[in-house]
Amino acid sequence: MHGEDLRTRLRSALATTTARLGEAEVPSPSADARALIAHAADTDEPLVLLDELPEDFDERLERATARRERREPLQLILGRAPFRRLVIDVRPGVFIPRPETELALDLLLEHLDEAPAAVIDLCAGSGALGAAVLDELPCSRVLSVEVDPAAAALTAHNLERAGTGRGRVITADLLGEVPELAHLEPVDAVLSNPPYIPPEAIPRDPEVLAHDPHRALFGGGDDGLEVPRAVIGWARHLLRPGGVLVMEHADVQGEEARDAAAAIGGFDLIRTLPDLTGRDRFLVVRRAPGEPTSRSERLTR
Repeated sequence: MHGEDLRTRLRSALATTTARLGEAEVPSPSADARALIAHAADTDEPLVLLDELPEDFDERLERATARRERREPLQLILGRAPFRRLVIDVRPGVFIPRPETELALDLLLEHLDEAPAAVIDLCAGSGALGAAVLDELPCSRVLSVEVDPAAAALTAHNLERAGTGRGRVITADLLGEVPELAHLEPVDAVLSNPPYIPPEAIPRDPEVLAHDPHRALFGGGDDGLEVPRAVIGWARHLLRPGGVLVMEHADVQGEEARDAAAAIGGFDLIRTLPDLTGRDRFLVVRRAPGEPTSRSERLTR
């Protein structure tokens, strides 16, 4: 195809796709249109560098655009989601990683004296947090815990891609007994983006309500903090003295999360920290030095 004809075809595709997504009330129609066109063109390069299109470009773009018009998440259409330095594989039925969660690893490193050798990712979902640890901290090992078998399988896949042989996954419900965790040696860090939405707070976005599994959204209990409290409790038992938990929560749950950590006890630092937009989104706690480390008390040996 002649270069000018290709440019004209791409401009037309961009204008048409953007207009269709705008009419469907997609929040970022132009950006999504560009991503869908690149997907249909089977390229990761900027569109201006293309010199040809696949024969089935129009059909691929039409299928992808129709899916996005129905408010299927862009990440599911593309089969991937950016997360820090990585591109994480995503699958239907598994919680899609969000950009705001990326800050959790930075907050963890800010509160540790050195890079952690052993990290546990509780409520792992797609495995994005654990994969980021393996990618950016080549001396670290990661154990991810996920209740849903399909999500656990995806976590294992993404961990292996990010750090061959340094990550493993167990499928377990943190609200019950988890023998695999009860016999671990103390670890340096715990990361978690647990479900935390209260039962009455129904998500408005169709992408979330129809495509993110409800088990990964709603945290249980009247306040949505049943699972987050379990995460804090496990962190109390899993962390070595001086070890750190970073847990994401809703921007209105900071005080309740701090209260939960204080009630569970064993921490000498309990803080709420904001995300990049200034909203309170992360609980950071540190295991108190000098705490008992007996097998019966810590459940980690």
